[in-house]
Amino acid sequence: MRPARRSRVFGAAALLVTTALLLAACNQGGAIRRQALQDSNPVTFDSTDGVALSGRLFGPEHARAGVVLAHMLPSDQSSWFDFADRIGKLGYAALTFDFRGYCPGGDAGCSEGSKDVASIWQDVEGAVGYLRSRGVRTVALVGASMGGTASLIVAGREGNAIAAVVTLSAPQSISGLVAGPDVLANLTAAKLFVAGNGDTVAAEAAQAMFDQSPQPKELQIVTSDDHGTDLLEGNQAEIVRNLVIGYLQVHAPA
Repeated sequence: MRPARRSRVFGAAALLVTTALLLAACNQGGAIRRQALQDSNPVTFDSTDGVALSGRLFGPEHARAGVVLAHMLPSDQSSWFDFADRIGKLGYAALTFDFRGYCPGGDAGCSEGSKDVASIWQDVEGAVGYLRSRGVRTVALVGASMGGTASLIVAGREGNAIAAVVTLSAPQSISGLVAGPDVLANLTAAKLFVAGNGDTVAAEAAQAMFDQSPQPKELQIVTSDDHGTDLLEGNQAEIVRNLVIGYLQVHAPA
């Protein structure tokens, strides 16, 4: 076989293998999402300023520990479905939801109102209230990017009694939503700040918020360029998932 011909044959074979792997990954991802949807129920609740929000609830019906999962800016609640199903099977009531103004439709839900980043902490606070109305006694917050910033604000507000808060690539400030030193200094909940070293802005923000907050706290910078919930799907996915789950099990056990 001539070299050029051999190269074309090998190239075609490599393309077929790559295509097959991508199809297998897509099929697996679809199966995981279908299972997550089967394991959850659609719910609605109000933010603390009265905006009707759409969510999904995973986990045991009578769970006494719960986790609110707050999504990042370009995403919606569906970015959490796989992870929510995983922690639901560990005994937590796991609540995903769309922030105000996010209306992807279908199984991903549709929240009312207009997009307003500065106000989304009230959506997280409404989610906490919803879990408590179902009998959940221990509440933890896990937020990606802006969802993490909002979660820190809620965890620092008097009376919310949050056991633990985990952020994935959270900025300290975004579009009027600010978790500044005054918020962090009074944040008594256990705190885990996670970011990828290739996501330099997020990594620097995680370090700054870690430095400005009291114990108990932990900082984990992983080897990744991924941001927010993409950290749960990228090259460090299992490491990040285990970090978050392990922290929840220690500080907000189911």
